[in-house]
Amino acid sequence: MSLPFFISKKYTQSKKQSKFISLISVIAISGIALGVAVLIITLTVLDAFEKAVEEKIINFNSHITITAFGDRNLPDYEIVIPKLDSLASPFAKSISPFVSKNVIVKSKNKSDGILLKGISKEIDNSKIDEYLTSGIFSFKDEKGNNGVIIGKKLSERLFAEVGAKLTVFSLRNDELPSYENPPSIEQFVVTGIYESGMAQYDDIAYIDLKTAQDFFDMNGQTSGYNIQVTDISKIDSLSEHLQNNLRYPFFVRTVYKMHQNIFTWLDLQKEPVPIILGLIIIVAVFNIIGMLLMIVLEKTSDIGILKSLGANRKLITNIFVLQGLYLSFFGIVIGNLLALIISALQKYFNIISLPGQIYFISSVPINFDLYNYLLVSVVAFVLSIAAAFIPSLIAARTKPISAIRID
Repeated sequence: MSLPFFISKKYTQSKKQSKFISLISVIAISGIALGVAVLIITLTVLDAFEKAVEEKIINFNSHITITAFGDRNLPDYEIVIPKLDSLASPFAKSISPFVSKNVIVKSKNKSDGILLKGISKEIDNSKIDEYLTSGIFSFKDEKGNNGVIIGKKLSERLFAEVGAKLTVFSLRNDELPSYENPPSIEQFVVTGIYESGMAQYDDIAYIDLKTAQDFFDMNGQTSGYNIQVTDISKIDSLSEHLQNNLRYPFFVRTVYKMHQNIFTWLDLQKEPVPIILGLIIIVAVFNIIGMLLMIVLEKTSDIGILKSLGANRKLITNIFVLQGLYLSFFGIVIGNLLALIISALQKYFNIISLPGQIYFISSVPINFDLYNYLLVSVVAFVLSIAAAFIPSLIAARTKPISAIRID
């Protein structure tokens, strides 16, 4: 064991002979640990929040959505999909048609206006089944009746559980009802209930595509098409390519354009992060500097004795730099463990919840990313080295005679 390391370790672990130093060490380690933990948790939550919101939006909308200008209907998918597949190849992972209309739904005691979507269970590229909380992902009940899958928020408003009957009312052919054109009325049985955690999606009801086409009297037409891509980096170029090659009334939009307000809001959440992180880092740096300066003042007589025994400036500097790194190392390790424990508790027990109608998710998300832990740890350690040099150089410049006289 080298002499600087031995002395710095003794200073850090001193007990009865200098309780003041031990208290300073505890405060310094606690400050570093708290700063590291806050930094890691902040980055972890921000990354997870963006990914969680983006994933849910894509799961319910797909990467690219093709609709018609003026809310018109598009041709039968058996005609359109081969053309889309040809234009989108090789970047299209899947293409699925959908029907989307506003309707009025009535349960036994309640009624509400909702968005009703028709999808094909066999070729649909959404992942609604992953969010089911009760029932099954099926558009037929056990008796063969038409089934509907509804969001949890809608289920709560209508007081409708799995097995409940819902009556749906809608315009036929998107025209005002008349004697010759009566409204469409049909009864469905709730076969499943899903919960996305995003209020705007938990108000949607899903039925079979063919059933929706018949219900709205669309003669095989659709409201649009969803496209999942194999490479997210190609989404903008593919969208532009499709729009340039599809004639009116096709209208091609990416998920980022359709929900531009949400993604802009997510970007705004990140803007104050560098300022906040910078302030935390500055506090941590000054914490190390202040801690070592107090130790230098406390150990001034020791520095004088060491210098009188022949210790040079380099040895004195190394003693206090090593002490700063010693405390920083333990602070960083404890901070990592603290961040890991808090993150695990939140991930598996959802201790902190969020209002879904505001934040689009119902609880604070956590994404365990080794990069965040390494980034914060390395930055903290490098800054600790820089911060430790300032008081160490002051200690090295102390004159032996003056230092001994202070005692």
